[in-house]
Amino acid sequence: MNKLVDFTKCKEEINEYKGSEKKKTLIFDGKKYLVKFPDPLRKKNKNISYINNAFSEYIGSHIFEIIGIKTQNTILGEYKINDKIKIVCACEDFTTDTKILYEFENLTNSTMVDKKVDTEISDIIEVIKENNNIIDVDDTIKNFWKMFIVDSLIGNTDRHNGNWGFIKDNETGEITFSPIFDCGSCLNPLLEDTDLENLDEVELKNLALNCYSCLKENGKKINYFTYISSRKNEECNKALKEIVEKIDMNKINNMIDEIDCISNVRKDFYKKILNKRFKILNENNG
Repeated sequence: MNKLVDFTKCKEEINEYKGSEKKKTLIFDGKKYLVKFPDPLRKKNKNISYINNAFSEYIGSHIFEIIGIKTQNTILGEYKINDKIKIVCACEDFTTDTKILYEFENLTNSTMVDKKVDTEISDIIEVIKENNNIIDVDDTIKNFWKMFIVDSLIGNTDRHNGNWGFIKDNETGEITFSPIFDCGSCLNPLLEDTDLENLDEVELKNLALNCYSCLKENGKKINYFTYISSRKNEECNKALKEIVEKIDMNKINNMIDEIDCISNVRKDFYKKILNKRFKILNENNG
């Protein structure tokens, strides 16, 4: 079983990270980590006392890793504040003094200057292609769609232009697709255990299917599985074929089972919804 790491007494540095979650910058085992705390209340008219974004971050990241995609290392842990123990997810900082992260929105801000670039698919691909003197276009498009397919599996509803990007090596000048990071909005973190206990098979199937990406087509957020099943995007089709062959549901299920701080009802939910989505992806892998 995976035992929680106690981050309470770790050395703290001034926080340098952005984002909506409460977070600290801590040094653990000689490495720097962004440590994410449970989100504050977000959902109106519902008294959610604990939001499970730490579990989502950890499991989503490890699924990318199991599939073989370079991903930010994450550790589940605990942090004591005012005699209360918080479950946290520590995300190892993969940047260095010479290897700098540039989020995709940095490119959008310097491209198509006469137009605001949001998450319209056609705009994103155009920005990538217009920067062929800076980045490897083919590699970026390939990795973008692989990320999209795995995000569909884990149900990531918040892959916007600020949480994927590139690493620039300032010593060599090389620019590469960054490790995957920020998976805290996957796997329905707003659902409490009491919600999960009452889900029937129809509701579970609806949750699996009715999952929308931040990406848009004609101004509307796209449904992952409607888009994938349309088979209209050849780059997406190629990524689907490559990713499906690398998804090992036994490894994913075992990884979830080994997390000792998650309730059995939540583990069962994670495994069921992931297996349903995998089945859909596999069926569309023509």
